[in-house]
Amino acid sequence: MAGGYRLSSWSTGSTAVTPVVCVHGAGTSSRPLLPLVERLGRSVETWAVDLPGFGQSSRPAEPLGLTALGETLADWLEAVELPPACLLGSSFGCQVVTEVAVRHPDRVRSLVLVGPTTDPAARTWPRTVLRWLRDSVRESPRMLPLKLADYRDCGAGGVLFAFGESLRDRIEDRLPAVTVPTLVVRGERDTVVSHSWAEEVTRLVPGARLATVPNSPHMVPFREPEALAALVTEFVRQDADADG
Repeated sequence: MAGGYRLSSWSTGSTAVTPVVCVHGAGTSSRPLLPLVERLGRSVETWAVDLPGFGQSSRPAEPLGLTALGETLADWLEAVELPPACLLGSSFGCQVVTEVAVRHPDRVRSLVLVGPTTDPAARTWPRTVLRWLRDSVRESPRMLPLKLADYRDCGAGGVLFAFGESLRDRIEDRLPAVTVPTLVVRGERDTVVSHSWAEEVTRLVPGARLATVPNSPHMVPFREPEALAALVTEFVRQDADADG
């Protein structure tokens, strides 16, 4: 339980290195992140959690906004008694984990922002839908049944509200307040997150660096889990080494 909600989570692996907590995007669940969780768990302790209203977690009477999602995630981190963790956000999950990093820096060791939304150049429904449609034809066909199951679980209203939150939120306003080591990751063929926007996110976060995963569209954790797991493992270990 966290924030009064029952949250479903998965974990694998166990090492002395900083644990990694993976947070899904708008309207989806942890399902598309599980290939990454499985591979990342071979080298570091890895978690995935469904936020309230998504996947197998309990559904609030009304969809939660970004701030409430962030607070619930922070409560969950405390409830499972994790040490300060590396929070890995995928898509809208990046907006959630940066919220936690700014409001609860004591619970966050580092951030990995994979395909961070939303690019200000696409912050309207027509533009963002067009970008998602262009990206969808580049994603693995195996993603479709997962997305359909996630959208069914979330419900049409919940999906639309989550995407609306991703458009309303100005992540760029809080990125300069992030104080933990940050890795920004973009798929080379991602049409949702432009290269220029990924560069801007990297510039706005003090000390952040950008990595590009070749040949991948937006859903890097599903399409290229091996490559992403290698990047994250190296990042987490380098951060631990820097701390002595």
